[in-house]
Amino acid sequence: MPLEIIEKIEVKRLQIINERGEADPELIPSVSDEEITRCFEAMILARVFNQRALSLQREGRIGTYASILGQEASQVGSARAFSDDDWLFPSFRESGVLVAKGYPMWMLYRYWAGDERGMKCPEGLNIFPMSVPVGTHVPHAMGAAWAMKLKGHRKAAGVYFGDGGSSKGDFHEGLNFAGVFKAPVVFLCQNNQWAISVPRSSQTAAKTIAQKASAHGFEGIQVDGNDVAAVYKATKDALEKAKNNGGPTLIECFTYRLDDHTTSDDAARYRSKDEVEAWKAKEPLLRLRLYLEKIGKWTKGYEESVTKKAEESVDAEIKKAEAFPPPDPADLIRYTYAELTLRQKKEMKESGWGS
Repeated sequence: MPLEIIEKIEVKRLQIINERGEADPELIPSVSDEEITRCFEAMILARVFNQRALSLQREGRIGTYASILGQEASQVGSARAFSDDDWLFPSFRESGVLVAKGYPMWMLYRYWAGDERGMKCPEGLNIFPMSVPVGTHVPHAMGAAWAMKLKGHRKAAGVYFGDGGSSKGDFHEGLNFAGVFKAPVVFLCQNNQWAISVPRSSQTAAKTIAQKASAHGFEGIQVDGNDVAAVYKATKDALEKAKNNGGPTLIECFTYRLDDHTTSDDAARYRSKDEVEAWKAKEPLLRLRLYLEKIGKWTKGYEESVTKKAEESVDAEIKKAEAFPPPDPADLIRYTYAELTLRQKKEMKESGWGS
């Protein structure tokens, strides 16, 4: 008897606006011009935030920083799709996500300066602290999503990670559990082609990262990660499905990291200048500018005005961050556990830090 085919895998790719700023007429109505304009302004703000952070690091005013240059569409487009009731679990490269959700920028700068109080999320924002360990937060997001489902909440969780994170056991554990329990979670992989110095081709033999969802029983989709409209639509669709008991979705944002892995890295040692230059022509802000110009929503004066406003806002946030009082050294002990242990109380007393 011939072998029976019991399953076939199909992976779709979504693009709405191409590198020339041309939009698919059938898909573009699903994302309003107003939303795209807001995304453009949020991407400029995120880029200014990023530029200032790089300058501050070079001046020794913050520590090691992970640039988001080239990934603004993946971050802003997805962030704006989530409602304020949803819960977000960022990795260490999601400054653009937090900026787009209205997280106080001065707190982000404090965090990158080494002050953990910068990750104490303000009231009204459902955002967990950035996760520097690669992939460990994936099961956390799934657990939060499952809890929402058990409580009958019409909410979802979103978790961000890189292509390198998809090689971790935590990734598969989180996806497997989410698939079994149909948890309302959106897995967002920012495939920027490089896990530090390791290329995507060395991360997996699979043609796409999106197809890994099939092994866990749910849909995976690859989107042009430099197309903010496509990222927004894919995330919106995934959230609608999740909140209607349709289960999780894995979204692979196919994008590129234009800068070094972090300010401690030198990407020129492992990737070619030609590769980087080829991706610069596809960068998200450039194509969105071209699209907005085609529909009469962009002028040079408009962008200059938006950029100036962003720069003034970011500079004011930096001043606020640097004027903030330094942390109390006792916090190293005080917040390790919910309550101080006897040993910690002794350490506090001996240090003269009080209680």
